[in-house]
Amino acid sequence: MIQIDEKLIAYLENLSSLTLSEDEKLRLMGDLGGILESMATLGKLDTDGIPERSHPFDNVNDFRADEVLPSFKRDLILKNAPVHDGEMLIAPQTIE
Repeated sequence: MIQIDEKLIAYLENLSSLTLSEDEKLRLMGDLGGILESMATLGKLDTDGIPERSHPFDNVNDFRADEVLPSFKRDLILKNAPVHDGEMLIAPQTIE
């Protein structure tokens, strides 16, 4: 297991461009130690026969059925357009 000591905290402080007070360094040492202990506990769990997963639920990407639904009324939209051909808006060319 990784040893959480002043040297590691100083390295992390430098790496993250932070300046920590002595109280913050002590708290960080305790927090990191607790996180590593939790990970070690998880590492002891018996996971034989349990499939690897990337998501905790089975219904990943559970999409709804694709249905054609009514949209805006074309004549109402074209009524506000300065130029149209009855089917679509006509806009000036922007790229040659």
